[in-house]
Amino acid sequence: MGDKLGPDVKGSAEILVLALVEDRARHGYEIGKLIEERSGGVLKFHIASLYPMLYRLEKRALITGRWVEKAGQRRKRYYRITAEGRRVLASHRTRWEEFILALTRVAGIRHA
Repeated sequence: MGDKLGPDVKGSAEILVLALVEDRARHGYEIGKLIEERSGGVLKFHIASLYPMLYRLEKRALITGRWVEKAGQRRKRYYRITAEGRRVLASHRTRWEEFILALTRVAGIRHA
Protein backbone atom coordinates (compact mmCIF):
# COMPACT_ATOMS: atom_id res chain seq x y z
CA MET A 1 0.00 0.00 0.00
CA GLY A 2 1.48 3.35 -1.06
CA ASP A 3 1.40 6.64 0.78
CA LYS A 4 -1.41 8.99 -0.19
CA LEU A 5 -1.29 12.54 1.03
CA GLY A 6 -4.12 14.01 -0.98
CA PRO A 7 -4.51 16.04 -4.15
CA ASP A 8 -1.40 17.01 -6.09
CA VAL A 9 -0.03 20.55 -6.02
CA LYS A 10 -0.58 20.98 -9.77
CA GLY A 11 -4.23 20.14 -9.21
CA SER A 12 -4.49 22.79 -6.50
CA ALA A 13 -3.48 25.53 -8.93
CA GLU A 14 -5.78 24.16 -11.62
CA ILE A 15 -8.82 24.12 -9.34
CA LEU A 16 -8.32 27.80 -8.53
CA VAL A 17 -8.16 28.84 -12.17
CA LEU A 18 -10.98 26.57 -13.30
CA ALA A 19 -13.22 27.74 -10.46
CA LEU A 20 -12.67 31.39 -11.35
CA VAL A 21 -13.60 30.91 -15.01
CA GLU A 22 -16.52 28.63 -14.20
CA ASP A 23 -19.17 31.37 -14.07
CA ARG A 24 -17.75 33.85 -16.57
CA ALA A 25 -14.78 34.51 -18.82
CA ARG A 26 -11.84 36.28 -17.21
CA HIS A 27 -8.46 37.49 -18.40
CA GLY A 28 -5.20 36.29 -16.89
CA TYR A 29 -4.38 39.37 -14.83
CA GLU A 30 -7.89 39.35 -13.33
CA ILE A 31 -7.53 35.65 -12.43
CA GLY A 32 -4.24 36.31 -10.64
CA LYS A 33 -5.63 39.30 -8.73
CA LEU A 34 -8.78 37.41 -7.67
CA ILE A 35 -6.73 34.49 -6.32
CA GLU A 36 -4.67 36.90 -4.24
CA GLU A 37 -7.67 38.94 -3.05
CA ARG A 38 -9.93 36.00 -2.20
CA SER A 39 -7.14 34.23 -0.32
CA GLY A 40 -6.40 37.31 1.77
CA GLY A 41 -2.96 37.57 0.17
CA VAL A 42 -1.94 34.04 1.18
CA LEU A 43 -1.97 32.72 -2.40
CA LYS A 44 -0.21 34.63 -5.16
CA PHE A 45 0.43 33.76 -8.78
CA HIS A 46 3.27 35.45 -10.57
CA ILE A 47 2.48 36.22 -14.16
CA ALA A 48 5.52 34.15 -15.18
CA SER A 49 3.81 31.00 -13.85
CA LEU A 50 0.14 31.90 -14.39
CA TYR A 51 0.22 32.39 -18.15
CA PRO A 52 2.06 29.14 -18.92
CA MET A 53 -0.56 27.33 -16.78
CA LEU A 54 -3.37 29.03 -18.72
CA TYR A 55 -1.75 27.92 -21.99
CA ARG A 56 -1.45 24.33 -20.68
CA LEU A 57 -5.09 24.28 -19.56
CA GLU A 58 -6.11 25.59 -22.96
CA LYS A 59 -3.96 22.99 -24.75
CA ARG A 60 -5.68 20.27 -22.67
CA ALA A 61 -9.08 21.74 -23.70
CA LEU A 62 -10.06 22.52 -20.09
CA ILE A 63 -10.45 26.20 -20.93
CA THR A 64 -10.81 28.12 -24.14
CA GLY A 65 -9.37 31.57 -24.78
CA ARG A 66 -10.57 34.42 -26.93
CA TRP A 67 -8.85 37.71 -27.70
CA VAL A 68 -10.94 40.81 -27.00
CA GLU A 69 -10.02 44.31 -28.15
CA LYS A 70 -11.58 47.43 -26.69
CA ALA A 71 -10.97 50.98 -27.89
CA GLY A 72 -8.12 52.62 -26.02
CA GLN A 73 -7.07 49.42 -24.22
CA ARG A 74 -4.60 46.65 -24.82
CA ARG A 75 -6.18 43.51 -26.18
CA LYS A 76 -6.79 40.84 -23.55
CA ARG A 77 -7.27 37.10 -23.77
CA TYR A 78 -10.37 35.99 -21.88
CA TYR A 79 -10.62 32.39 -20.71
CA ARG A 80 -13.78 30.35 -20.21
CA ILE A 81 -14.18 26.81 -18.86
CA THR A 82 -15.11 24.00 -21.27
CA ALA A 83 -17.31 20.95 -20.63
CA GLU A 84 -14.17 18.86 -20.02
CA GLY A 85 -12.90 21.58 -17.68
CA ARG A 86 -16.14 21.35 -15.68
CA ARG A 87 -15.68 17.59 -15.35
CA VAL A 88 -12.08 18.01 -14.17
CA LEU A 89 -13.09 20.81 -11.76
CA ALA A 90 -15.80 18.59 -10.21
CA SER A 91 -13.25 15.80 -9.77
CA HIS A 92 -10.71 18.16 -8.16
CA ARG A 93 -13.36 19.54 -5.82
CA THR A 94 -14.36 16.06 -4.68
CA ARG A 95 -10.74 15.06 -3.99
CA TRP A 96 -10.02 18.29 -2.12
CA GLU A 97 -13.21 18.04 -0.03
CA GLU A 98 -12.28 14.48 0.96
CA PHE A 99 -8.69 15.51 1.75
CA ILE A 100 -9.73 18.53 3.85
CA LEU A 101 -12.28 16.46 5.77
CA ALA A 102 -9.69 13.75 6.50
CA LEU A 103 -7.09 16.33 7.53
CA THR A 104 -9.61 17.99 9.82
CA ARG A 105 -10.50 14.68 11.49
CA VAL A 106 -6.89 13.56 11.95
CA ALA A 107 -5.31 16.85 12.96
CA GLY A 108 -8.24 18.21 14.95
CA ILE A 109 -8.39 21.39 12.90
CA ARG A 110 -11.37 23.55 13.70
CA HIS A 111 -12.86 26.23 11.48
CA ALA A 112 -12.57 29.78 12.80
